[in-house]
Amino acid sequence: MRVEDVFVRGNGVRLPATLTVADAISSGECEPKLVARTDVVSVAVSPDESAAEMAVAAARIALEHAGSAPDDVELILHATTYHQGQDLWPVGSYIQRETVRNSCLALEIRQMSNGGMAALDLAVAYLASRPGKDALLTTADRFCLPGIDRWRTDPGTPYGDGASAIVLSRRGGYAKLLSLAINADSDLEPLHRGDVPMGLAPFSHRMPVDFEDAKQAFSRQFGLSYGINKANAGQAAAVEEALADADMKIGDAEWVILPHFGRRRLDVNYLRPYDIEPRRTTWGWSRTVGHLGAGDQFASLGHLVDEGLALPGQRIVMFGVGAGYSWGCAVLEMV
Repeated sequence: MRVEDVFVRGNGVRLPATLTVADAISSGECEPKLVARTDVVSVAVSPDESAAEMAVAAARIALEHAGSAPDDVELILHATTYHQGQDLWPVGSYIQRETVRNSCLALEIRQMSNGGMAALDLAVAYLASRPGKDALLTTADRFCLPGIDRWRTDPGTPYGDGASAIVLSRRGGYAKLLSLAINADSDLEPLHRGDVPMGLAPFSHRMPVDFEDAKQAFSRQFGLSYGINKANAGQAAAVEEALADADMKIGDAEWVILPHFGRRRLDVNYLRPYDIEPRRTTWGWSRTVGHLGAGDQFASLGHLVDEGLALPGQRIVMFGVGAGYSWGCAVLEMV
């Protein structure tokens, strides 16, 4: 869809210190074969800060950057993929209490790694009837044992801890949102479920989570090519819609923000199919922090802005994918 009068007004990122892949191998935390083709050099690792606490830190930076007062914020959406620090707990309300402390709607979004893009889509629709107002969008995850093994849970993509935030606004900002497309294919839902029965409690069947096991079960039932073809078609549909609504081609973008996957996965799914040169992406930075769950897109946008790499007049295309069955694409123009 084409988007009118919606801007990114502020951004914030909270990343803990990084652990180098070399040190992780030396300590026995991961084996060389797990990272051999990822070309990732380090990942952000939080020793004690919860996902929710990192989200608050990123949100405060974004709100200050945007100059947003509590009365300006009409919506808070927090996108996550994993445990936030407490059980049966409204983490969105915690972020609200620790930042604007107002009475707007505050919700958690769970759509795996496409959660940030899903939040963007929902916020655009919500702000359509609220001129002059803002939405605070946050993401955060801390990937740690016993539930997640950042090296083994999703082979080919080392996971990093951290949080990101943007303030989406009808009041103007530094980047204008031109278009946005979200697409999903529920036929691919079993990719992360596999063939195990439903459990009675978290991690009833896999501790830590093993995405590869679920993918193998899916392939045995449906065939590998079936999943690959459907995933490629789903991603392409979202990208084509967003680019068409922005009246551009992928080659017109000065910057392309991709998920923080390992290099082989990026090559196969994005760089080669869409003819994207790595120099036009944030790969040089993302390979130092790891996959941030739902936060890759907002974090990379913040990196481009904070480092002065995104210049006025430039267009930025953001790719999003969640668990292989949900995709998003957005086009921004720096103003």
